[in-house]
Amino acid sequence: MSLVVVGTVAFDKISTPFGKSDKIVGGAATYIGLSASQFSNNVNLVSVIGDDFPEEFLAGMKQRNINLDGLQIRQGEKSFFWEGKYHYDMNSRDTLDTQLNVLADFKPVLPDAYKDCDFLMLGNLAPSVQLEVIEQIENRPKLIVLDTMNFWMDSAMDDLKNVIAKVDVIAINDEEARQLSGEYSLVKAARKILAMGPSFIVIKKGENGALLIDNNNMFFAPAMPLEDVMDPTGAGDTFAGGFIGYLANSRDISFENMKRAVIVGSAMASFTVEKFGTERLLNLTEVEIDERIQLFVDLVDFDILLVD
Repeated sequence: MSLVVVGTVAFDKISTPFGKSDKIVGGAATYIGLSASQFSNNVNLVSVIGDDFPEEFLAGMKQRNINLDGLQIRQGEKSFFWEGKYHYDMNSRDTLDTQLNVLADFKPVLPDAYKDCDFLMLGNLAPSVQLEVIEQIENRPKLIVLDTMNFWMDSAMDDLKNVIAKVDVIAINDEEARQLSGEYSLVKAARKILAMGPSFIVIKKGENGALLIDNNNMFFAPAMPLEDVMDPTGAGDTFAGGFIGYLANSRDISFENMKRAVIVGSAMASFTVEKFGTERLLNLTEVEIDERIQLFVDLVDFDILLVD
């Protein structure tokens, strides 16, 4: 089934306690698209770049069945750039530089072939831009998933609430869930956010796993314990790509299948953090993905005898 992915295609420069990168390719839509394309062969990307973006990377995305008809390329302008430095716990970071460049006045334009998509993934962008995308869709998709961040909660809360009311799934981290809801308990936070409109919420907890909650059910998936964690940039977006890519491929949006999608997303995210940027995603094999998913299953599979 067709999947439209909206978000940034950009450059990052990253420093962690375990290494650093020069300027490399990043961006929410990049990670989402590369991850989703492991499961869906009908990924359609919407974003904007400058003419400084490497042609060979775009060619590599096309080879992975990522349709770039919705990618605007602005001549004489520069792509979005972000530079950050992570602290030792890898959960907190400092932004050292942000250059919006082409993103400053980005107006998404969906090609006609995108407007009747089955699945829509709204990567982290201004809520007003996300709304513009929804308004261009001719028939409501089978599932709309929204990712956002605390910056928009601080600066564009009204627009954000308008978007949240129009989606089926919202994916945010635990800090953002608490800020959006005003509740410390993540269960209470989820209940309040679900009351805003979505049917499901995925709360990403980084190295502590992820929660999937609807009005009647709850599911927790652990994070994979890894020997080497080099760079957490893009892990949340990779999770989202694996999550919606799996759902688009299976065409099943039941809670039971979303549990499987959470495991798939977690497995994909565990690959991303092993290298800087998109390097690991670009070199993944189907065997590696299957083995990693099985490791997740084995991690939580156990028998227990309850005492009478």
